[in-house]
Amino acid sequence: MRDQSEAVAGSRAQGAILERFRRTRDLSRDLADGLNEADMTVQSMPDASPAKWHLAHTTWFFETFLLRDQVPGYRLFDERWPFLFNSYYEAEGARMARPERGLLTRPTVAEMLAYRDHVDEAMSAALPRLMERHGELVELGIQHEQQHQELLLTDIKHLFSRNPLGPAAYAAAGDGAAGTDVPLRWITGAEGLAEIGSDGEGFAFDNELPRHPSWLAPHALANRPVTNGEWIEFIADQGYATPSLWLSDGWDWVRREGIGAPLYWRGQGGAWEHFTLAGWQPLDPHAPVTHISFYEADAFATWAGARLPTEQEWESAAQFRNPLSGVQLDRAGGVTPRAESKDGAFASLFGNVWEWTGSAYRPWPGYRPAAGAVGEYNGKFMSGQFVLKGGSCATPRGHVRASYRNFFHPHQRWQFTGLRLARSL
Repeated sequence: MRDQSEAVAGSRAQGAILERFRRTRDLSRDLADGLNEADMTVQSMPDASPAKWHLAHTTWFFETFLLRDQVPGYRLFDERWPFLFNSYYEAEGARMARPERGLLTRPTVAEMLAYRDHVDEAMSAALPRLMERHGELVELGIQHEQQHQELLLTDIKHLFSRNPLGPAAYAAAGDGAAGTDVPLRWITGAEGLAEIGSDGEGFAFDNELPRHPSWLAPHALANRPVTNGEWIEFIADQGYATPSLWLSDGWDWVRREGIGAPLYWRGQGGAWEHFTLAGWQPLDPHAPVTHISFYEADAFATWAGARLPTEQEWESAAQFRNPLSGVQLDRAGGVTPRAESKDGAFASLFGNVWEWTGSAYRPWPGYRPAAGAVGEYNGKFMSGQFVLKGGSCATPRGHVRASYRNFFHPHQRWQFTGLRLARSL
């Protein structure tokens, strides 16, 4: 009976992972549905990638690390394509330079989709065998594709924003109840010894490990993220023109790039609007501010007489809260941060906007990268970047958790990035 029950449990687990695999792969295609060949080919800046490259790269990941390496007799869909769709894996050899991905007018979108169909069919057939010995790698592939779903959306948004016509055909305007003016309140955080990092329950990337003790000094966090309305006050008070608010590198960046507002904002005074995946829309003063750099977040915190939270402070506050809550990506459609509808403790801790922390992206004590090429996934980027927490409106629901560590360079802001204030007590 025990062997039979274990076999049933194993069969159910395999069925569940196959269903998650298929749902994830289908969502990527749904997100690209409605985009034309040009939309999916053009690259609007070196940090972004064409939509069809995202579709192909996530497919390359499954083909390379699972089908090619773990399934006897599997033949590559096209032996020339690994050069095109390898992202940054040095162990996998030469690759096309990232800023040149927009030159790939060929292969066509139809060929990309045929590639996906080929790999999906092979993965579905091999999944029971793969799960027996390589289940963690299968899960990594799913999680990797979820990351690229968010990147696909943010890259398309940047591309469309550069069009003088302001195309609004990708998605409908965000739905949901209108927000309210939720007063900012301070919530005292835990202090003393805290456990930080993945607790080992469920999937975690290697950069979330190992779990370790960390000492928290007395502090408080804001009950909600900073809003557009508060950011307008910062602008009106000459926040972008006051050098004493800015880090030296940040002030150089502001002057060099002519920065005077968050990315995708235009207008002035009470007539601000912002570009969304539904086109240009009036700015909701109660919604969380987004598309800001670390430099801007830090300058605002200084202006507000506060600071950015440390990664450990943020994670400690989030550990016992539901990571499935908040405005996150459930399906292809409207993707816009929303204002709070009620005054709750730690509103939007998950979802809406990625929240900058004041913590550098560095390894946890005892960190060890994974073996092989996948060990290049996170560890080699632990230099010159800062940690963001909590996910955004473009993060697939179920992808993030308290220990999740996103990271970007301090000047980057095309992702859905915002901030929550902290202060020392």
